[in-house]
Amino acid sequence: MDLNQVNLNMRKTLEVLRGDLSTIRTGRAAPNLLENVSVLVYGGSTKLRIIELGTVSAQDSHTLVVTPFDPSIIEEIRKGIQDSALGLNPTIDGTLIRISIPPLSQDRREELIHLMHQKLENAKIMVRQVRHEAMSDVEKLDLGEDEEKRAEKEIQTQTDKYVAEIDQIGKNKEMELLQI
Repeated sequence: MDLNQVNLNMRKTLEVLRGDLSTIRTGRAAPNLLENVSVLVYGGSTKLRIIELGTVSAQDSHTLVVTPFDPSIIEEIRKGIQDSALGLNPTIDGTLIRISIPPLSQDRREELIHLMHQKLENAKIMVRQVRHEAMSDVEKLDLGEDEEKRAEKEIQTQTDKYVAEIDQIGKNKEMELLQI
């Protein structure tokens, strides 16, 4: 049983959670909002993510700008963004695509907070699963009773630390979502 491996697995869970939460729209323009949006380009023969087709930047707190590497696919990119589940309305401005990020309605904020809580709970379950596996490994080792208790206590301390960190990440994201 390696505590460093337990720590590493729990840290990976946090990284996955942060990645998941970064895709939840907060009403503020953030380039990572378009990170997982895929678009059919070149006559529908290729499906690529927006970040593979151009640069995405925040012009201000309410506007994203996509600058395609290949201006000939600008209309396909615009349509892909519009058809995504993000509810955005992109417009073409010369060789750029401007995306105005509308403010979130109260209903939408509540939906996003509910989704966020589901993601937080899934992360906690993953951390607890790592703990469960580590505890099983400790039981399989032929350790003395004191040594086994010490190892279990260390694992539980790590688990509590990561669950508290998940809760803090959730509180921060919820404050972000509730900001108008």
